[in-house]
Amino acid sequence: MPITKTAMITIAGRPNVGKSTLTNALVGEKIAIVSSKPQTTRSRIYGVVNREDTQLVLLDTPGLHKARTRLGDYMVKVVRQSVADVDAVCLLVEPIAHIGPPEQALIERIREEKLPAVLVINKIDTVEKDALLAVIAAYAEAHSFDAIIPLSAQQGDGMDILMNQLMTYAQEGPQLFPDGMTTDQPERQIISEIVREKLLWCLDKEIPHGTAVEVTKFSERENEIIDVDVTIYCEKASHKGIIIGKQGAMLKKISTAARQDMERFMGTKVYLETWVKVKENWRDNVNYIRSFGYEDA
Repeated sequence: MPITKTAMITIAGRPNVGKSTLTNALVGEKIAIVSSKPQTTRSRIYGVVNREDTQLVLLDTPGLHKARTRLGDYMVKVVRQSVADVDAVCLLVEPIAHIGPPEQALIERIREEKLPAVLVINKIDTVEKDALLAVIAAYAEAHSFDAIIPLSAQQGDGMDILMNQLMTYAQEGPQLFPDGMTTDQPERQIISEIVREKLLWCLDKEIPHGTAVEVTKFSERENEIIDVDVTIYCEKASHKGIIIGKQGAMLKKISTAARQDMERFMGTKVYLETWVKVKENWRDNVNYIRSFGYEDA
């Protein structure tokens, strides 16, 4: 069926509410990295869903938080820009009957831009029904949402209800992304994000947040095997030692997990080489931030 309608929809919320998990679930494949740590997503990522005659373009955004570095400033700017020039906003929250400053700021932004909005209460598998009713009541009082949809992005509960609601925002217009394309991210970007996800999974505390990943080589052989060279940058020499680990064990663990994910994504064998280098305080250096692909910093 040809695509005749499109909708651009921003998925916004505070860090760690499940925006990337929800985007991946709606798209039907993993296009955004996920971890249990806040501020996993740093840039805006487009996820593309074709359903019947409609193409939905979902904007997965960084979590709205109080910035403490230049990189943090960039991430907050991305969120503010994403809640504008779209057809609707999907505000994702946890099942807590208290509206915190990030949620209040996003509701204010939705009002400023006069955008239609859906409230999505994620992680409903973690609370009792009575607690959920209190959350619904608190948000219904705060803003006139088009719909309030409780769901579990991880379990898949309530996803069809959300998808049907998002389809209502589609307007007549040309197809924005070609068939078969599920994200706007180039392959190099996805590969660097896969490595960053494994750093978040394997390392503790602040260390993974102080890392950046650069793909320095990406080439395909005649037999379709892909060679990838990756440099992981960290902010301190002591962090470099932790990332490499005793006799290289930690770096091997990170690299093996990353390579397996790359092979799943690329559908072919990948040879991955990883290095670790120190760039002190890169998160407060605009030139470094831009060189790592955060374009508008």
